[in-house]
Amino acid sequence: MLRKFARISLWMVPILFVGLTAASQYGAAQMSDDKTSAQQTVIGCLQKGLEPGGFFLIGANNQHWELYQNDKVSLADHVGQTVAVSGILPKRSVTQEEKSQPFEKKETGTRKHGDFEVSSLKVVSQTCSK
Repeated sequence: MLRKFARISLWMVPILFVGLTAASQYGAAQMSDDKTSAQQTVIGCLQKGLEPGGFFLIGANNQHWELYQNDKVSLADHVGQTVAVSGILPKRSVTQEEKSQPFEKKETGTRKHGDFEVSSLKVVSQTCSK
């Protein structure tokens, strides 16, 4: 019986080692992806952008956020209101950025700029405080 256990153990150790190593590598890759696309919330005054169909938000830290809406969120209904938008920071292509650059430069002025893909919206106030 002890011999049988020794033979099984001889095979199980390398199999477990390889399996756990692969699992830990997969988990590490998944965790790094989650950090780049983690949900965030930004609160500020929602405004109509200069780009056709564009919207932006000026956050409390005076940062300009270019907003990209999905089919579930209507930003147009909340222009001029203080809102809390939740979503992710999207990875945009060079072509997409070049297309929106002229509009962003006019909207941002000297503010820091970021892109934000909206997944939900909550109204904080019916007006924006200046």
